[in-house]
Amino acid sequence: MSQPESAVADAQAGGRSGQEPLAKLAARYGLRRAIARPRFPAYVRQLWERRHFILTYATSRNVSKYSNSALGQLWQVLTPLLNAAIYYVMFGLILGGRGNIDNYPAFLLIGMFVFTYTQRTVTAGAKSISGNLSLIRALHFPRASLPLAYTIQELQQLAISMGVLLVIVIFTGEPITLFWLMMPLVLLLQTMFNIGAGLVMARLGSSMRDLNQLLPFITRTWLYASGVFFSIQEKVVGTAKLPQWVADTMYYANPAASYIEFMRDILISAHNPPGSVWISCVFWAVFALGFGFWYFWRAEERYGRG
Repeated sequence: MSQPESAVADAQAGGRSGQEPLAKLAARYGLRRAIARPRFPAYVRQLWERRHFILTYATSRNVSKYSNSALGQLWQVLTPLLNAAIYYVMFGLILGGRGNIDNYPAFLLIGMFVFTYTQRTVTAGAKSISGNLSLIRALHFPRASLPLAYTIQELQQLAISMGVLLVIVIFTGEPITLFWLMMPLVLLLQTMFNIGAGLVMARLGSSMRDLNQLLPFITRTWLYASGVFFSIQEKVVGTAKLPQWVADTMYYANPAASYIEFMRDILISAHNPPGSVWISCVFWAVFALGFGFWYFWRAEERYGRG
């Protein structure tokens, strides 16, 4: 008789006689729960081993998302462009949001594309566990694979959008400079932040059923506070007459605003955000990624239950 079979036989006998608890029996035979949470280094290693699954799952979702629409993948670009056009009319023309901003069309588009990347990742992350319960209950794999796949899916969509954005920025008269080579760095830092934020939202979304109903209101408020339509420095310090520290808080305590300003600084020659905004970008990327993985991993055993 094999070791697991003998353990089962002993467990049944022990259960009838009440001589030895099942936990001690399992420990004596070296058995452990199949869904037990691994140590954090082992968990990260398991995710790396499943990198091909994560990438394939993200790509498949990306292809199938627009398969039933006539324009297909073009919606990845059309959606932020149409939103930007609406906001340009409302905030730029009707409400006079352009102010003294140089190259407002590029200013607005950069803000929309960068913010949309984070917004869509956070929203998708909140649904990544609760929307895949059948898969989670059927297969054993690191649950962080799902939020990671959703982030990669949004990153793939952003790659197409950024190509269109660069064409538009050049069309508005901005010169191509060596600073443009820093774009991958900004996107890497933002992706690190998005992964962490997506993992946090995935855990919250797995237990808070009403979170998906609240997220549109939360992200809309976040959108208005991130300087997508206006210059934080001009509106907060200049127009609203608020102290400089309030504007600095909106820059540095708001990761979305930091990444937007960093990208604008690279692509718009006349745009000059606070010089240390890149410190905020690095901090939020490292903090969110580390905390997000740890926070999600702590509840690994609870996903898919209930």
